[in-house]
Amino acid sequence: MYTKRTLLIDHVREHATIYIFMTILFLTGVIFGAVIVNSMNFVQKEDLFFYLERFFRGIADEEQINNNEVLRTSFLYHVKYLFMLFVLGLSVVGLPVVWILLFLKGLVVGFSVGFIVNQIGINGLFLASLSIAPQNLLIIPIYIIAGSLAMLFSLTLLRKLFSRRISQPVLKSLGRYASVFASLIIFSLAAAALEAYVANEAMEMLIKSLYNE
Repeated sequence: MYTKRTLLIDHVREHATIYIFMTILFLTGVIFGAVIVNSMNFVQKEDLFFYLERFFRGIADEEQINNNEVLRTSFLYHVKYLFMLFVLGLSVVGLPVVWILLFLKGLVVGFSVGFIVNQIGINGLFLASLSIAPQNLLIIPIYIIAGSLAMLFSLTLLRKLFSRRISQPVLKSLGRYASVFASLIIFSLAAAALEAYVANEAMEMLIKSLYNE
């Protein structure tokens, strides 16, 4: 156990630059998402908020959201996203796409939070804190780790292509790469459960309190 923890610490220290780069890339996406909200005109915001408010009113009128369906949909989404990052890491040409996917994830989070707060104000901040923040506090680090590992593996393949020295077999590295991604998928199930049974319930309670006052 101690050896594994030491190896993990050494790994993070050795590749800290890549993890920081991917974190900054994600945060840049969040900022861009917020900027997009501010650049929208009044009509665009009203059109989008019309659909969002209709969803809120449906919940306020006792329209139940199936938590199990939310769990299934959310988990499948995470599995597909992580599998895509895994596959892209297997090819050098897929590296830019890994960056784009992580940037887009940040953009979606930034836009979602920014739009809700922009339209509903302080209540929107509470709503975003209850419905968006809980699962993202867990899934965002998972995506950043997955994107960083995909980048590392892709760079490892690139070095092997241009290196003439005999190095460790690719299959050994691939096995470790796949096992870590399998672990991340398991952790993503916890994030999906958090979204379905905590964030979803909290969102329903807040929306009903706002619209049934």
